Order: sequence, then structure tokens, then C-alpha cells
Amino acid sequence: MMAATGADRWSSSFAQGAGVILTLHHVRGAETRGFAPNAVLDITPDFLDRVLRLIQAEGYDIVSLQEALARLRNPKPGRFFVALTFDDGYRDNVEEAWPVLAKHEAPWTLFVTPGFADRTARLWWVELEEAIRALRRIDLALPDGRFTARTETDAEKRRAFGKLYWRLRRGPEAILLSAISTLAAEAGIDPAALVARECLPWETLRALSGAPGITIGAHTLTHPMLAKHDADVARREIVESRQRLEAELGLPVRHFAYPVGDPGSAGPRDFALVAEAGFESAVTTRPGHLMPEHAGHLHALPRVSLNGLHQNEAALRALLSGLPFWLRSRGRTLDIG
Repeated sequence: MMAATGADRWSSSFAQGAGVILTLHHVRGAETRGFAPNAVLDITPDFLDRVLRLIQAEGYDIVSLQEALARLRNPKPGRFFVALTFDDGYRDNVEEAWPVLAKHEAPWTLFVTPGFADRTARLWWVELEEAIRALRRIDLALPDGRFTARTETDAEKRRAFGKLYWRLRRGPEAILLSAISTLAAEAGIDPAALVARECLPWETLRALSGAPGITIGAHTLTHPMLAKHDADVARREIVESRQRLEAELGLPVRHFAYPVGDPGSAGPRDFALVAEAGFESAVTTRPGHLMPEHAGHLHALPRVSLNGLHQNEAALRALLSGLPFWLRSRGRTLDIG
């Protein structure tokens, strides 16, 4: 609708912020299987190339996260900027995304979870997908009641994944991890092997650190939803992730990304803990553009996700216009509660 009415053009004068931080996860070839619930996290290398071409064609500046903060503090009127961030530390960020980024001379930030590099943390959402793919039926005892579902067809698998995923997300993280461990064991899934398949090892991360245009940031030790844990656990995840990365990579780590990053996963207490730990900035997944007011709230910065299900120019123009977020927030500039 925005493309058809031209709203993405005429709304920029009031809806567009000073800049935007984009969230990316996987950059790889399109998933061809019928059951691919995590495909929302994927974009193709071709789409990334088109994104960068459009940003540059619009006359927007692609900047590092450090430069984005500098521009928040000292705005350059008329110079809308875009910062690119990648969460978790996936292999395809180097194998598929980096060549495209280098072609456009685009700086980018990689938020790394040391537990993934160690192969000790869990990609539980991938475990859940792989388990449901392998199983023909789910019968799972949960504290709030039994969950049962047929998972023979792709349609049944999609329904089961959606219902179980959100039911587990609403509860304690310990129950989520335990339930998915049960399913993974039943399906013969090796969680460590999944992490090794998907995530970068330390040797590659060491080679990346200090490379031109690349910033390494912290993404906790083990990727917990911080708000679901007490302050001591959250503080340890935040502080020790930075310490571990700096020890392994030999470079200062100034920026942080909250795992999952929505209001149920990171809130004011966690923003304060990250500031207390000495990080210069931290990014959420709360959607929105960077507004001048964010200069006073650098540990609760919004980002805009490049959605793997909407890889087209019309959607990208709408996101860059800021209008969807202006409408969603009814014109409020900050979402930090």
C-alpha cells in the first residue's frame, strides 16, 4: 500500500529518523524445503546486494556502528545513514555476506556469542526446527500441560512449530531449553553439531578481528533472554561475554546486542547493566529509526530487521522511510520501557 500510494516518499519528512540500524542474521541461498520456520532470519546474497545498491542510489550513507553513534551525538542534517549489524556469528556471514559487503565497501558489525564459537551454547530454535522436521508426532510433558501434535506433513509441522515455539517463549527459559532437549534427543539431534554447522569458530573470528570495515560486538556468553533471569546471571552474561571476546580477539569490544531483543527479553534493568559494564552502545530488536532523542539512550537503540519473508524493493523502501514505525508508535520517538 505504501508503494502504491507513494507514502514511503512523502512521509519521510516527518517519519524518517536520522538513520537506521539494520538487523541481519543469515545470508544464504533461498530455502527450498516446505518446512522452514526459521527462514524469516534468512536473506539471499542477491537481496543483500540489491539492498546495498538501493541504499546507495538513494544517496544514503552506509556507516559503521561507531559512526552512527557519532552522528547521533553530532547530526549531519540531510545525511540519512544506515548501519549494518549481524547477530550470532554465523558462517554464512563470512562466506556469503562479506563478499557482497566488500564489493560495496560497506562496513558492518558482527555480534558474537562466545558460547557458539565454543560449541557449548545452544541454537535452540534450530534444534526445535530440526527435531520437528525429523519427528512424525510430538508428545511432550510440560509444567502447564501436555503438548501433542501430529507432524507428518509440512503443514502439520508448521502449525506445531508455531504453537510450541510461542508457548515455550512465554515461559521460563529453563523449561524451554529442557523441552527442546527432550525433543532433540528423541529425534537424534546433536545440539553441538548444529552449532558447529552454523556458527563461526574462534580461528575465523580471530582472522576477522581488525579487518577493515568489520566491528566485533558482544551478544552475551550463551544467548539467554536476559530479562528472564536474575540480575546476577544477566550481569555475568554481559560482562563475561566482553571479557572473553577481548581475551580471544585482542581488541576492545565496545558494542552489545541483546539476544532476541524484544521487550520480553531485554528491558530497563538490562539496559542499565550493559551501561554499567562499560559498553558504549547496545542494540535491541525493538523496531524503529534512530531519532535525536536516542543520543541520551545509547543502550536501548532500536533496529529494523531485514525480513527473509519480504525480500523486495517495496518492503525495503517502506522500512527506510520510517513510516511503518511512526504509525506503530503513533509518533512517539522512544521505546525504552
